[in-house]
Amino acid sequence: MGDEMAADVNTRNTGPRAHPGWWRRPWVLPLGALIAAFLAFSIPPYLGLDPARSRVPQPAGFPEQYYFLIAHIAFGTVAIVTGFLQVWPWFRRTHRRWHRMAGRVYVLGGVVPAGLAGLVVGVTSVFGPLSQVSAVLLVTLWLTTTILGYRRARQRRFAEHREWMIRSYALTASTITNRGWAPLAAVLLEPKIDTLFGGSEIAFMFTVAGLSSWLGWVLPLVVVEAWLIRDRNKRRVSAGRVGAGERGRPTATAPPSDRARGGAATTALRP
Repeated sequence: MGDEMAADVNTRNTGPRAHPGWWRRPWVLPLGALIAAFLAFSIPPYLGLDPARSRVPQPAGFPEQYYFLIAHIAFGTVAIVTGFLQVWPWFRRTHRRWHRMAGRVYVLGGVVPAGLAGLVVGVTSVFGPLSQVSAVLLVTLWLTTTILGYRRARQRRFAEHREWMIRSYALTASTITNRGWAPLAAVLLEPKIDTLFGGSEIAFMFTVAGLSSWLGWVLPLVVVEAWLIRDRNKRRVSAGRVGAGERGRPTATAPPSDRARGGAATTALRP
């Protein structure tokens, strides 16, 4: 709330603040293109509801996992698209009503059901305990940050709402970064199968899956948290400058002639 008050004071003192043009947000277009490419690559194998085309191996004795995976993908797609609208500054600024509606869909029709379904998929993962623990922790943080962000909006604590939703979307989009770590880890570790892993393909697979699972969401969250701390400090410094300007501004006083007239009137009324 302190950030909002400082921004409000700054607006009153200097007039309406000009919003940066779209070219000052160079991350918007690449992020949108990356999301579109990711969805175009990830969704088609699941459109026919054929478990044989699944890219996620099913655990023995639990074929129902596939349907939890389908639910996770479907609701996750809703989350990643509506979440992009949430963090897009132009959309948030110019379509506030749609921003609020997209926010509700993001939480109730995206993250919550996708997280609960993903929890089942993660716990039953065939890639070993390292990946399972990562999945449980990821879903827990994903649901927590999203619910906290939603509650802050309901409480009209919008500065905190913004921060929690940025954290939430970093975890939402971590499914994209996760895909990049697996091939990199495989390339780096494959030559060491006979030495580091004692020739065990299973140990190699578990290690690659575990590393990609953890790095996929931990690193984006660390980067976002560092950016939020930097942004918070910049706002605090800006608010301090505004406050110093307010304190240093001279107080308006009546002209000498007005003070003289006031003094004469007071003398005339004195008994």
